[in-house]
Amino acid sequence: MTSPINPHREQTSTYMVQNRANQEEMKRLQVQDQMLTSGMGGVLPEQTDLSGVQSLLDVACGTGGWLIQVAQNYPTISRLVGIDISGKMIHNAQSNAEASQVSERVEFRVMDALRRLDFPNASFDLLNLRLGDSWLRTWDWPEMLQEFQRVVRPGGVIRITESDMLSDNGTSPALARFMAIFFDALYQSGHYFTPDRSCLLNELAPMLQRAGVQAVQTRVCALQFRSGTDEVQHLINNVQHSFQTFLPFLRKWTHVPEDYEAIYQQTLREMQQPDFRACWNFVTAWGIRPPEEEQLYPTLK
Repeated sequence: MTSPINPHREQTSTYMVQNRANQEEMKRLQVQDQMLTSGMGGVLPEQTDLSGVQSLLDVACGTGGWLIQVAQNYPTISRLVGIDISGKMIHNAQSNAEASQVSERVEFRVMDALRRLDFPNASFDLLNLRLGDSWLRTWDWPEMLQEFQRVVRPGGVIRITESDMLSDNGTSPALARFMAIFFDALYQSGHYFTPDRSCLLNELAPMLQRAGVQAVQTRVCALQFRSGTDEVQHLINNVQHSFQTFLPFLRKWTHVPEDYEAIYQQTLREMQQPDFRACWNFVTAWGIRPPEEEQLYPTLK
């Protein structure tokens, strides 16, 4: 596809859905939260020892699904905070926490993660970010990772999960076309380093290391989708919400074909075929914030 068109000039919202109060987007995020957490084996499957975690921050928490499940699964974590730039998302997350009866331990705040976070130094034992590629540009990462280290205590954990944008579309050529259009828009807008969909997965651990995070480890997870399973129905629901809510973003950053609606209808038909299969790959990278005297500074430009 085409080359990037100088996305550094972009000054408006960096999130791929401009109106985060959109009810369809809230539904999509709720479906996606449940699908990913279940498919990846839980909220913190790679963290085998959480005995030292009393406070946790979830960055870009959306509708709060992941953080609420953390509260339900880990009652010993006394302080759980979620931040998001959207007031509507935060209101929705608070309502969800109340409905799940965890609102006494879970706090949601409106905050822009691309600016200095409104927390004192060393406020949290663990910081989580999942699917930041939907709003982070490549040049945002270094400063943000430094800010993450500021609000995490020395010895605390910084944990980031990203995906390959459903690069294995299996038996659906129409789904492959849609994902190619979507990925090109993300690349053109500066959300990805190269045209390779795996570029962010490959870049996660090196970025953390360059930022000075120590003892960086990774965990790979492949979500398999096959016809007739609940997982496929969740993926179909996600795609149904995505086609329309992403459309303004796609039109802004890439060429949207005239048969876009036909692609959508064909995708739904192909995903409901008895031989449908697909794979969505994820990488979680995590590491430890070093003591202050060992703190390094990012070199990625």
